[in-house]
Amino acid sequence: MNLTSLKSRLLTLALLALSFALMLFSCKDEKAIVEERCLDVVATAYNNVSWQTKAINPSIAAWGDTLKKGMKVIAVSRDLIDSGLTHNMAVYIPLLNDTFLVKDKMNRRWRKRIDIFMDKDIQKARNWGKQKLAIRWIPIQKEKEL
Repeated sequence: MNLTSLKSRLLTLALLALSFALMLFSCKDEKAIVEERCLDVVATAYNNVSWQTKAINPSIAAWGDTLKKGMKVIAVSRDLIDSGLTHNMAVYIPLLNDTFLVKDKMNRRWRKRIDIFMDKDIQKARNWGKQKLAIRWIPIQKEKEL
């Protein structure tokens, strides 16, 4: 494992740990420092194959991240990005009882939608289909807001 890969993995682990720690606060807890956001979205799945992403290098996501097998990654629709769900943000999906990192963007035509990365397992993505589910995340607050 090279140094850049190690740094990337450590950053991902740190972000996930922070996300879990912040999610311990209740949305209704008046003493909470941050407020968790919850949203119902349509969730589909995608694979890093050229006919679903880019012909040149389907493993490179929109923000330049290299997607690899086993990564827990989602792509988000542009309206969610505009709402503050940005690059490297940890998103908890209660239905899956798991946390995913935002590493990719969807086509501008989609609204209130996420795409779950399923590597090259096309059958798994087809089996997932299209589902409505809730997502939860803690927005990053700007210094002025704190």
